Amino acid sequence: MSFSGGRNGTSVAHGRSSLKAIDSRNSTFHKPAASHHSNSPSSSASSSFKSKTPHGSASRKSATKDGGGGVPGRVRVTVRLRPHNAEEMEADSDYAECVELQPELKRLKLRKNNWDTETYEFDEVLTEFASQKRVYEVVAKPVVESILEGYNGTIMAYGQTGTGKTYTLGRLGEADPAARGIMVRAMEDILAEVSWETDSVCVSYLQLYMETIQDLLDPSNDNISIVEDPKTGDVSLPGATLVEIREQNNFIELLRLGAAHRFAANTKLNTESSRSHAILMVQVKRLMDERSSPYITENGGSSFLSKNIKPPIVRKGKLLVIDLAGSERIDKSGSEGHALEEAKSISLSLSALGKCINALAENSAHVPVRDSKLTRLLKDSFGGTARTSLVVTIGPSPRHRGETKSTITFGQRAMKVENVLKLKEECDYKSLSRTLEVQLHKLIEDNERQQKAFEEEIERGHVEAENRISETERKFADALEMERLKCQKDYMESIKKLEVELLVSRGKNGSAVMAVSPKASLSKREASSITSSEEVSNLKKSLERESLLKRSAEEEVTNLRKQLSQSRLLESSATSEILKLRQLLESESRQKEKLGGEITILQNQLLQLSIEADETRRRLDGGGSAYVPEGLVSATLQVRHSELNEPEDGEKASVAKLSEQVGLHKILSLLETDDADVRIHAVKVVANLAAEEANQEKIVEAGGLTSLLNLLRNLDDETIHRVAAGAIANLAMNEVNQELIMVQGGIRLLSTIAANAEDPQTLRMIAGAIANLCGNDKLQMKLRAEGGVKALLGMVRCGHPDVLAQVARGIANFAKCESRASAQGMKSGRSLLIEDGALPWIVKNANTEASAIRRHIELALCHLAQHDVNARDMINCGALLELVRVSQDCSREDIRILARRTLSSSPAFRTELRRLRIDY
Repeated sequence: MSFSGGRNGTSVAHGRSSLKAIDSRNSTFHKPAASHHSNSPSSSASSSFKSKTPHGSASRKSATKDGGGGVPGRVRVTVRLRPHNAEEMEADSDYAECVELQPELKRLKLRKNNWDTETYEFDEVLTEFASQKRVYEVVAKPVVESILEGYNGTIMAYGQTGTGKTYTLGRLGEADPAARGIMVRAMEDILAEVSWETDSVCVSYLQLYMETIQDLLDPSNDNISIVEDPKTGDVSLPGATLVEIREQNNFIELLRLGAAHRFAANTKLNTESSRSHAILMVQVKRLMDERSSPYITENGGSSFLSKNIKPPIVRKGKLLVIDLAGSERIDKSGSEGHALEEAKSISLSLSALGKCINALAENSAHVPVRDSKLTRLLKDSFGGTARTSLVVTIGPSPRHRGETKSTITFGQRAMKVENVLKLKEECDYKSLSRTLEVQLHKLIEDNERQQKAFEEEIERGHVEAENRISETERKFADALEMERLKCQKDYMESIKKLEVELLVSRGKNGSAVMAVSPKASLSKREASSITSSEEVSNLKKSLERESLLKRSAEEEVTNLRKQLSQSRLLESSATSEILKLRQLLESESRQKEKLGGEITILQNQLLQLSIEADETRRRLDGGGSAYVPEGLVSATLQVRHSELNEPEDGEKASVAKLSEQVGLHKILSLLETDDADVRIHAVKVVANLAAEEANQEKIVEAGGLTSLLNLLRNLDDETIHRVAAGAIANLAMNEVNQELIMVQGGIRLLSTIAANAEDPQTLRMIAGAIANLCGNDKLQMKLRAEGGVKALLGMVRCGHPDVLAQVARGIANFAKCESRASAQGMKSGRSLLIEDGALPWIVKNANTEASAIRRHIELALCHLAQHDVNARDMINCGALLELVRVSQDCSREDIRILARRTLSSSPAFRTELRRLRIDY
């Protein structure tokens, strides 16, 4: 993934653009508390976001009724790390990374030196591999959902120039849809949820340049004023161009047009650095369909409109997307002339924003909102009624650690700001009036049509009734005649039958027939009775089975209820136990912090007492030349007093004050004292000072490097070895200091200590120092001759991950220097690393799970493979197969590309891969 700007030009075109605005209404900032002053018409639209927001109809009624009842909402802050660029991979390869992310814990660690880190926690932590879609879902989607529900929202990016703010917010993603930024994705979600029959979406695009607000959609409109309502406090921009958006393509065209008019310049930190703050303002108006619509009732035959008809509700949400100009240091950006004035203006506006956030975080009575136009525009975003989401972007380079820490501190302070979210609803009486008027005309027309239809229906019913009466009378007469004829016929047949029966003989046949008939009837009744009894019996059995099943089901339900109640009791017990454990953990954490502060105070007290005791002893022995000035004791007391008042400043502030007030030379002189405790504390002070680049030259000039090497040479103390080696590792980050360390025998000394040390932390410091020295092209042969490479490989016996990571870094630096020397024709023959036996360990750990070790070893493999003379050794020990794996599966794209290029350029590798039939 690469971060690149989405701007198409570096200067403003002063001609009026050919933009055709569909709706040129004014763009206005509304305060959510004043939620129903407008009577603008709108209509309803359904939204899938409704179920996701926690505000139901009750809160909506409350907000509409009195404009209050807001919902608390803290500013959410997300940190995003930019990947290494080509320049940083070349310049920072010799140094350890200063940023470590723990996204699963939402935590960031910033390394201060080789053994000390600072930990920060955020709402979300995104690595350099996070996709644009993931960034949108974490940072912006909750805010967009709130906008569609009728709340104001702000999405803002803050960070050093060149860390990817514009990439995160304004990337258009025309060539690659996956690279779309927050602006494009937010508009996609908004357009998907609104109804164009009732709703509207309007957009303004502005920039704040040199404290003037300019319209990016109309460059001639270059001085837009900010208007603030004296009653409600709402901030608006009446002169801004407002364009209604209906299609995503139109919105992308607006963003492209605005980006072309935005100010940008080329600096040392970024080829296209923003020189203004870009402000995208999206206003969404939606008509809610949850209110009752007009209806008609009947009363005594007369129709009338019900008096309790409620007007439709209009919700207005406003989204601000702020792409801030990058915070930068003038000496690093190299700004001159007009660019310098632009940088000063950017710094002043960001400084004003920082002051406002500090005041809000500390609940100050006065918030300096009017110090800058930027803070006036963001009045509702910080401490107001908007839902605000801030993404702070940082770079991985240790050269910009100061800017990275400043950015992180800004995000930490912003997390303390609390907003009160308020719903913006208005009653649309004009729309209601038009609806009622239409309904009235419709009812009148329907009434006339129904009256006419009713009269026609009565006439048709009268005619049909007369026809039916006539038809019925005719049918009755015909039926009566037919019945009379039938009765007469039956009468005649009955007479004939009786006459026949009188003539029939009354013999036995007739009697038998009369006797048989009753018996047959009796047999049928008995069979029917038997069948009914069987059915009743079967029904009784079925009923009994159903009763048994019902009782069994009831018992099972009872058992399940008992189990459920027991589970709930166990769950409540477990919850209470977890709460107790959390409280205990918090208490222990506070106690630990308190004890840490007390330990720091006691250490400084011990240092003071040791200094005084050492001075007293020297005076008694007649050592007048080692006089300790009285200022040393008073300065130590002042440092201790400041620690009691400000315990959170920690050891770093104490060391800085002690160095400033006592003097570096006096602190270095304590390295030679006979008191072991004083000596240990003095070494720690020097090590902390050496962690800062500004102090390294002073320490070396004052003889601090020589003193540290003498401590390693003359003392056999594990603590002294660990801390002194850490200080030397920090000093070894400077090329001049690296040569001094070699001249004074530092490599041979560190190698000797590494061979005898067992403590992992001591070995880590020594490995870090040697790893820094391995990155110097001039010292390669001497470093190897004095046992530096052997010592580095010997420390793998420890097996500790931190030690192995430093060893791997040293091998990667050494291999890189060898590869560079071979390419320049300054070296020939096999790699010194291969001659010293490093290759088997490299192959063994090339696919380890520890990413810090694996990354450096993968780089070392690539550098070793660039010289053909090493190819046979790498093939014999299996390094070639690992190099193929790196070219396919490495998580870093730059290493994959380097591995592929190396495989393609080596004839020996190509031949072996063809023999093994491996496709690379």
